[in-house]
Amino acid sequence: MARKSEPPRAWQRMLSGRRLDLLDPSPLDIEIEDIAHGLARVARWNGQTRGAHSFSVAQHSLLVEAIAAHLDPGLSREAGLMALLHDAPEYVIGDMISPFKVVMGDAYKSVEGRLLAAIHLRFGLPPAAPAALKRTIKQADTVAAFFEATRLAGFGRQEALTFFGRPRALPAEVLALLSPLDTEAAQARFLARFTALGGGGLTASA
Repeated sequence: MARKSEPPRAWQRMLSGRRLDLLDPSPLDIEIEDIAHGLARVARWNGQTRGAHSFSVAQHSLLVEAIAAHLDPGLSREAGLMALLHDAPEYVIGDMISPFKVVMGDAYKSVEGRLLAAIHLRFGLPPAAPAALKRTIKQADTVAAFFEATRLAGFGRQEALTFFGRPRALPAEVLALLSPLDTEAAQARFLARFTALGGGGLTASA
């Protein structure tokens, strides 16, 4: 009699040794070191950016958090942490470009949403950001996309204005975050910012 086939594997082993189930992610299987390692090695814009190094999702996350703080100078450290982690699920599922997300539809959004909720819970955050903070993060994400598109990804200004709208001017220290870093530097900066925002005391293995 033929053996019943095993269900397809839906978990990924991390370098920390954790096994993260994509269908039912547990906060106990999430480590910030795994997130930082993965995001520093995932390229924005499918790698179609200028520079000796890819512009990673780790750097994009730093940029979005800095823009969010610029848009709302009263942003709390908890809110900043949620901004920094807004794309954290991509350490597992990669950075899908927006057109492909449209093709994937609700299936992608469902997996991404479960992962983000588990990540938030792992670090003592509410499962979802409040609506006002979501709007701020979305605005910061769009501003970041405009500057990444025009400075790194080959978009003309008019084309970028069509897709991303007209952004606010940013201070030099925020624009400096657009310089692509090697993976080790991007990973270290992401971890340092996570700690500065108060996440450092929440990283011990459960």
